[in-house]
Amino acid sequence: MYGLALLIGMVAGLRTFTAPAAISWAAWSGRLALEGSWLAFLGYAWTPWIFTVLALGELVGDQLPSTPSRTVPMQFGARLLSGALCGAAIGASRGVLLGGLLAGIAGAVIGTLGGHAFRMRLASLFKKDPPAAFIEDAIAIGGAWLIFQALS
Repeated sequence: MYGLALLIGMVAGLRTFTAPAAISWAAWSGRLALEGSWLAFLGYAWTPWIFTVLALGELVGDQLPSTPSRTVPMQFGARLLSGALCGAAIGASRGVLLGGLLAGIAGAVIGTLGGHAFRMRLASLFKKDPPAAFIEDAIAIGGAWLIFQALS
């Protein structure tokens, strides 16, 4: 459980809205039991769709040269919040909300800083950023999918 919370936090560090999209689809589908908790809204009918639209928008926005770095306070804070929310949801479904929340935050820090360093290295290898961004997108989406599959 803590491992999944840490991993979903790492996904949040890579892409802020991909993690809550995966978690809300898991809650909506019944893979993640959040009924009766303050996180139950993640399983409401419209929530997965809203997070999916936000995630798709983020994938497009990430390609724009005007998009700020994930390490600036506003972007970093959003990733921490996303990791905390998603980690808390995984933890709450197992009765350890605080532990999941903390693991999600730790994962978000790892994903944000590690993802930034990884992307910078890839971009320097490719001599441009878009291929590196697409690889990072694929890692975030693939990781979210695997975590979704592991929840039950």
